[in-house]
Amino acid sequence: MEMSMYSALFGALSNEMRLNISANNLANVNTTGFKRDQVSFQDTFARFAHDYNPDPRSNIREEKLLPRADLIAKPRLALQQIDFTQGALQVTGNTFDLAIQGPGFFRVRSGGGDYLTRNGAFMRGPDGTLMTDQGYQVLGDGGPIDIPAGKVITVAGDGQISVDGAPVGNLDIVNVADPQALEKYGANLYQGDGGGAIQEAAIDPDRTQVVQGYLEKPNVEVVTEMVSMIETQRTFDAYQKVMTSSSELDSKATRIGSDR
Repeated sequence: MEMSMYSALFGALSNEMRLNISANNLANVNTTGFKRDQVSFQDTFARFAHDYNPDPRSNIREEKLLPRADLIAKPRLALQQIDFTQGALQVTGNTFDLAIQGPGFFRVRSGGGDYLTRNGAFMRGPDGTLMTDQGYQVLGDGGPIDIPAGKVITVAGDGQISVDGAPVGNLDIVNVADPQALEKYGANLYQGDGGGAIQEAAIDPDRTQVVQGYLEKPNVEVVTEMVSMIETQRTFDAYQKVMTSSSELDSKATRIGSDR
């Protein structure tokens, strides 16, 4: 099979994955606190056999015994990362709508496991505990936060919750030493890579603040993602044409060889 067929095949598969990522980003353009995914490419060099046999006797002859090294560059998907840049804050005026300005995550509990999220659309649950709009418990001081009935509920910048002026709990605001060590669990939640432990870092109060009455919008730029999808689709189509042409050349060469 022609080398062009392999190159086009892997190029098409890479762009198919890139297209799926852009589509997922666009699908979450209205998801509170969503962080877009992005990919990067690198050149993978394929060497010929003689490239691994350099001539150690460069002083004996002026002319090299072996031909010059030949390399074939093949683009490959190298890395998929989560873009944790800050999303815009949208005012809602709702008491239990919270947003984090700066680095950090809320800690929530789902099915017995603890996860991180940037989605601060909270509510007071039927049992009086603070919950997400998906029914997950919001954690504070290591456990659920009970919100007693009251007239005035305030949340300070450091995450302290007060009801009628009396503190009732402190939100667990988690800073992560390396955000790229996180992976998406689903439902806008994050966990450690492979479900492992998360290495936390100290919260910098000058950089991280909890803002009440706001929600963080996703950091997805619709125009940018649409342009990326169009570009990726055209690149995918070009790779398909290369595969078709390569297949036709192989078939033609086979026919010519069989006629001889």
